[in-house]
This record gives sequence, C-alpha cells and structure tokens, in this order.
Amino acid sequence: MIPGPGETLTSDDWHAAGEPFRILDVGPMEGATVLDRRSWAQANLDDLRRFLVSEPRGHSDMYGGFVVPPDDAGGDLGVVFWHKDGFSTACGHGTIALVAWAVDTGLVDVPDDAERVDVVVDVPSGRLPTTATLVDGRPTAVRFMNVPSFVSAIGLEVDTNHGTLDVDVAFGGAFYASVAVDDLDVDATADHVDDLIALGRQVKAALAGHPSIEHPDDDRLSGCYGTILHETPGDDPRCQRNVTIFADGQVDRSPCGSGTSARLALLHHHGQLGVGDDLHHLGLAGGMFVGRIESVDGDRVTTSVEGSAHRHATSTFVLDPDDPVGLGFLLR
Repeated sequence: MIPGPGETLTSDDWHAAGEPFRILDVGPMEGATVLDRRSWAQANLDDLRRFLVSEPRGHSDMYGGFVVPPDDAGGDLGVVFWHKDGFSTACGHGTIALVAWAVDTGLVDVPDDAERVDVVVDVPSGRLPTTATLVDGRPTAVRFMNVPSFVSAIGLEVDTNHGTLDVDVAFGGAFYASVAVDDLDVDATADHVDDLIALGRQVKAALAGHPSIEHPDDDRLSGCYGTILHETPGDDPRCQRNVTIFADGQVDRSPCGSGTSARLALLHHHGQLGVGDDLHHLGLAGGMFVGRIESVDGDRVTTSVEGSAHRHATSTFVLDPDDPVGLGFLLR
C-alpha cells in the first residue's frame, strides 16, 4: 500500500471545525463489516497509517479515514478511521467531513435543486444516518444520527497533578472520560494546551482496565478513547467549551463529534438537557458543533450532531526509497 519507486498516493484533505481529516480509498479490505475491516487494517495497514500521519507528511495531531464499502446495501459508504496511535471506533468530525466530501465529489447522487440529501455511513461503532444541507448543490452542514450513547460511570475519583478530580465516563461511539475544569487553574483554551494534554493523559491512564470502559456488546469497542476537559463559559449549561485529548496526547481542534454525544448522555443523566434540547459545543479552534438529544430509551440516548467541513488540499505523496526518515517521525 505504501507507494514504491515512481508510485504516488493521493488524498483529499478536509477539516471540520479546524480538525483535519485526510480521506483516501486504498482498495479492498477483508471483512464483512466496517468493524471487521478495522480489525484487518490494524493487522495489515499500520505502516500505511504511520506513513500518512507522520512528519514530514503529517503531524502528531493528524486524523484521517480509509473509504470502504458499507456493511450492506442499506448503506452508502463506510470508513475506517485512523490517527497517530491507531484505528478508532468512532469519529464525528470525520463523519461530517466524509459526508461533505462524498456529496462534493459526486460519490452520492444529489437530485437537482435539492436542499438536503441523506447519506448512510457505516463506521466501526455502527450505522450513522446523516443529512447534508445544500446551498447551490454544495454541502454547507452535515448532521449525523449517532449510535446510542450511555453513561457508564459517575463520580470516579482520579488522582492528578491538579488534585483528586471527579470523572464521569460515557459512551458516544467510543468511551470518553469527562472532567470539568471550571474550578481548576486551567481553561479549555489553546494557551493551556500543554497542561490539558498532561491532564488528559493522567485521567486516561488512571482508567486503564476499569470496568466502566468495557463495552457490553463487543469488546472491540472497549477502552478509554479520550478525556473531555470541559467548562461552561457562561451561565447556560447548554453552551459548553471543551478540549478533547484522545489516543496518546492527541489534541482535537474541533468540539469532538462522538465526544459531543457522550457529553449529551451525561447532561441528560444530570437533568440538564432533555429530548429536543440543543448543546452548543465549542472547540479549541473556535468552531462549534450543535448536538441534540433526539430520543431516550431506558438508559440510552439517541443523539445527533451537526457541523460543517471544508476541503483545504489535495495531497499527493511519494516515498523516496533513499529517504533516511522512511515512514516518518513524530516529535510528540
């Protein structure tokens, strides 16, 4: 898969609320479902992931996805997500970017003069119905309906360099630990990013092996994917700002789409949001996702998340066989 002498590999590069998403179709993968193909990619495409993520082609906060077929005829396309440390189970900003790309490139049919188009995307965590809003045929926003989200732990005590903190855990396609930073000496802003990375890593490490991050249906969805460090900048809990630290210290520039679903589940649990209520979720780079609780079924909530994405580059990659850095390097 890595380009040999004289070969090239081309990607479409998009971002959603500032978070990068590099899109490629690298050919067939084994497996009957996208989750199966993720497992195959973990075993067979890790060098390609490293090639696309690492400097000088990428950086420590690069993100992307391989386009794959859907699970069955009910889907339009599938995607295997990847980042600097591996292959993730869910990615909301990537789903938004992927649907915008699929509409923009004509991969999905768009009726003339349509104001909206529905696109069904299969991701490792499940099937996501999405709707792209169109202006003059171009996608201006994408809303995806996420897999059911749920709360798995409340008020876990975790020791950090900011003291003992209360941590909540919820699933939004992946498991996230949530920590309020309103009363700490850090803010969910770019000028505190180094402290936020350290704190996010400490919380994630403390939860390793904890039963709250074990998925009840499929162990391939288990594990703490990231730490959401959030604050309420005003008096309205329906407007929050967060920095999500995922993988091994990777920083999400966007408000984090699957993390938004996890936050919605927690806000509903705490009685701060009901069905039909919106959460205006602000990210590190100034962008916003709008999350909504669509329905509740027992202890699970169905959420939707809306954001926009923009194409910023087409990248053509080569690998000089004499290049001493090879697949690349990461400084963090």
